[in-house]
Amino acid sequence: MGMNGISRYIFRQLATGTILVTLGLTTIIWLTQSLRFIEMIVNRGLDIGGFLRLTMLLMPDILTIILPLALFAAVVFVYSKMVGDRELVVMRATGLSQGMLAYPAILLALIAMGISYTLNLYFLPKSYQMFRDFQWQVRYSYSHVVLQEGTFNSLTPEVTVYVRERTADGQLKGILAHMTKDPEKPTTIMAERGALVITETGPRVIMFNGNRQEVDKKKHKMSILFFDRYALDIAGTKADATDRYREPRERMLHELLGANEETVPDARDRGRFIVEGHKRLASPLWILGFVMVGVSALISGSITRRSQTRRIVMAVCLVVLLQAGFLGVENLAAKRLELIPLIYVAALLPILVGLSAIHFNPRAGRRAPAAVGS
Repeated sequence: MGMNGISRYIFRQLATGTILVTLGLTTIIWLTQSLRFIEMIVNRGLDIGGFLRLTMLLMPDILTIILPLALFAAVVFVYSKMVGDRELVVMRATGLSQGMLAYPAILLALIAMGISYTLNLYFLPKSYQMFRDFQWQVRYSYSHVVLQEGTFNSLTPEVTVYVRERTADGQLKGILAHMTKDPEKPTTIMAERGALVITETGPRVIMFNGNRQEVDKKKHKMSILFFDRYALDIAGTKADATDRYREPRERMLHELLGANEETVPDARDRGRFIVEGHKRLASPLWILGFVMVGVSALISGSITRRSQTRRIVMAVCLVVLLQAGFLGVENLAAKRLELIPLIYVAALLPILVGLSAIHFNPRAGRRAPAAVGS
């Protein structure tokens, strides 16, 4: 097998492992994230199509987290398996250097970095903004509201509706609505029955046989109005999605790095915005850093089966420490912006150390063919 053939063989094994691990981790995280939207299905009438759309819009965010871990897991598994099958010993015996053995993993890491940069710089902010907009519409679009019986249904922070019973034909029995649109004059409405209807001007709760109680806090008086039919118009309580606060993950890179006192008045938020921008530039480097940790731990020095477990444990511990270090540096940089260069130092350090461990090894390529049978 020629050198190109060996590289292709290792690369194919790594790519297959990475894809399988990515699919597995994505499925697990997708299922756990999906539990967050059960409330929208139950209380907001969200259909399966909307549910799938919400969860799929989270995929770029999930993939940016999974890719470094998936590639690291694939590298550890494939190279450990090759050591166990004595394939790396044979390759070493033919005179291949550690750099040549590590080349397929580094190449795959560079490809994954390119994918990660594409996700971070474009698809992540776009998809997360679409996710937040759709989530906002579902929460405040009353055409999807389902008033659950025996539950205080918060249509908005100012309107809460309680229904004792909901019939199969959509009638509501035992209605209690509490409104705090005017904090100085909270209003409570009670009715024997009613229904939620959607009109051209917006949604309304039509109620029959009840009373409307309003308390004037300034005058310390309560007024009661009895009615046969009353329409509670809730169209005006619908929030405008364009006015909602956009989180850092929803913003493009230039918005994050260009955050100033005018665009982001709060200094604490401004630090979060700027650090989020630098994180998008530095986090894809974690992929190569994790790969260098895994490869250098498994192929540096003498390759023996007995040392593999220790090497794997060491590599996993290093990655956990690096991940914790990245998070710690980000938190510090958000509070003190002068520490932002540490984000890049933390991302580049494992790459440089790993390259040094792979390329500086006096034993590389010195094994004799007789070592194959040892």
